[in-house]
Amino acid sequence: MPHGAMDKVKLMVGIEPSAEPELQDQIEDCFQLSRMERLYGFAICITAGLFCSFLSSLVFLKPTKFAILYSLGNILSLTSTGFLMGFWSQLKNMFKSHRLLATLVYLGAMVATLVCACYLKSFPLTVVCLVVQSSALTWYCLSYIPGGRTAVGAVFKGCLGM
Repeated sequence: MPHGAMDKVKLMVGIEPSAEPELQDQIEDCFQLSRMERLYGFAICITAGLFCSFLSSLVFLKPTKFAILYSLGNILSLTSTGFLMGFWSQLKNMFKSHRLLATLVYLGAMVATLVCACYLKSFPLTVVCLVVQSSALTWYCLSYIPGGRTAVGAVFKGCLGM
């Protein structure tokens, strides 16, 4: 019985697969989760992410605490969707050409927010990074809705009289 992808290839070319699973196959097996494990991972991460986001709203006037909790909530929420669709699939979707810029700005803003809040301890920079992070998250989420970015762009142009 073939253990993994390499054994299947060996069978296709007429080579008998090894009885011992190879290291690559063992590693791949470690990352395969059952449907129930994926649902548990999703539920735990999304609950923790929403809880962090809720807590961040309670400390809104303390930018460092807000930034840490808000960013942690975003990271946990992203992780939760990784459990549902698979982490590799999520990464491939995040870095598709039509959402690459939004992904890079979002992830960069998240890192910048944490650096400004925790390392630089700069209130104004933290607030700016939080605004950029929230805007990038919105733009990133709209990239998953067909026509979402176009519709929001049209609304803003209409509101601004452009």
